[in-house]
Amino acid sequence: MSRNRVSHKGVVTSITDKVINVQIISMSACSECHAKMMCTASDMKVKNIEVKRHFYDDYSVGEEVNVSLTKSMGYKAVVLSYLIPLAILLILLLYLQDRFGNELIAGLGCVAGVAVYYFIIWLFRGKLENKFSFTIEKL
Repeated sequence: MSRNRVSHKGVVTSITDKVINVQIISMSACSECHAKMMCTASDMKVKNIEVKRHFYDDYSVGEEVNVSLTKSMGYKAVVLSYLIPLAILLILLLYLQDRFGNELIAGLGCVAGVAVYYFIIWLFRGKLENKFSFTIEKL
């Protein structure tokens, strides 16, 4: 696997005409520890990922696969989902607090601004799906 890709092992859970659903288990670094039952720091999360299916794909349910995404797409996702909303929140908070001097108005304005941003992201979800696509390969 290339160094500019992030990949995870997963299991194919279902296949439709358009997508292949893959389940991956995201584990923290300490989840492999022999004392994980006694420790509250161990963390395991099951995630389901939809991968676009191509007509030549030959996968079966229960098959182990590698699901990958380029690092640059991961960085773009972080910017779109965390950094831009944080910037909107901070800018609105500072502006509205300075303009009105009322914390309630500033807080509600911040929440409204971030909500509008996420609504716009939701409106463009089709275009974003095309840009953020996972690839799949057999192990």
